[in-house]
Amino acid sequence: MKKINANVALILLFLGIAVGSHAQGVISKEQASSEVRNVILMIGDGMGVTHVQIASMRAGKSLAMEGAQYVGLAKTYSANNRVTDSAAAGTALATGRKTNNGSIGVDVNNNPVKNIREKAQEAGMSTGVVVTCEITHATPATFLAHAASRKLMDDIAVDIVKSGVDVFIGGGRNYFEKREDGRNLSDSLRNRGYNVAYTLEEVIDTQNGKVAALVIDTKLPSIINGRDTSYLETATAEAIRLLNDNDKGFFLMVEGSFIDSGGHGKNAEYIITETLDFDRAVRVAFDFADKNPGTLVLVTADHETGGLTIPSGNEDFLLNDRGIKFLFSTGSHTGVMVPVFAYGTGAQNFSKVMDNTDIPKKIEELLKFK
Repeated sequence: MKKINANVALILLFLGIAVGSHAQGVISKEQASSEVRNVILMIGDGMGVTHVQIASMRAGKSLAMEGAQYVGLAKTYSANNRVTDSAAAGTALATGRKTNNGSIGVDVNNNPVKNIREKAQEAGMSTGVVVTCEITHATPATFLAHAASRKLMDDIAVDIVKSGVDVFIGGGRNYFEKREDGRNLSDSLRNRGYNVAYTLEEVIDTQNGKVAALVIDTKLPSIINGRDTSYLETATAEAIRLLNDNDKGFFLMVEGSFIDSGGHGKNAEYIITETLDFDRAVRVAFDFADKNPGTLVLVTADHETGGLTIPSGNEDFLLNDRGIKFLFSTGSHTGVMVPVFAYGTGAQNFSKVMDNTDIPKKIEELLKFK
């Protein structure tokens, strides 16, 4: 992964990104007067307000996402449960429609519902998806496929091939190449004009065109289990580079997939490292927005996981997370509202309490699809 680390700064400079800094809390005159043409929707899977706070405590400073110009809250319940799963929440964020837990891009009667990425594609925009999990997993699937169940990953992979998405980067190669039906969907992707990449270095070496990057057989490892800390920020920067060659703009969804896993495991260290990793990708997006008026960046979560709290204790005045006790009320999801951090052109439209379904609806309005 040395090449990735060596190329991150060059990638950002190529995009016109100011590495390591961005204006916080103020919308520039250029942003205010611009129309939204690029949207980067960033989803921290399972990321609640406390997850952000403990990551900031570890960093010893505010996170990039905390520099958002506007902040709101989103309700996350699904159509059939006050506590959503990632499939129903992802569908809400992708389509603006509530559905039942476990459903991917369909309504409560399993009818396909067009998502915001598909609408952007139909409007002539470039589109992409970047994740650390399998590209067939619940959240990315809701922007790429339509299925009655999130468990139908072989079927979801077929939908991804047909989706027309310009760039996707993530895991899940086995669902394309080691299938029970014997099909090699990577060959199908090549036949549709995709550059199929198996490493992030290959993505870096790709100058243009459609890219299908299946960088591992299943899902990438977590940070604490050895994932390169430059992977998500590099993948995000590369996706932006490849998509930012379209006069009509682009739509990109980026997921920090494993914050959720830390909550399920009641593991604060897992949450902290994954949230900090996700925040590095957020910085890439915010910095791009600074240099490219007309770009809206939204950072939110599909739900909160773990019911994480920071109780009073002997180390009450310690400003970082060392020695602090973290308590989890559950090893599953909760029904609490999640943060919405908005940055760039159009950010002011997200400074309120909203339903998760309002987010894609407002994006659609700002992109003037209606």
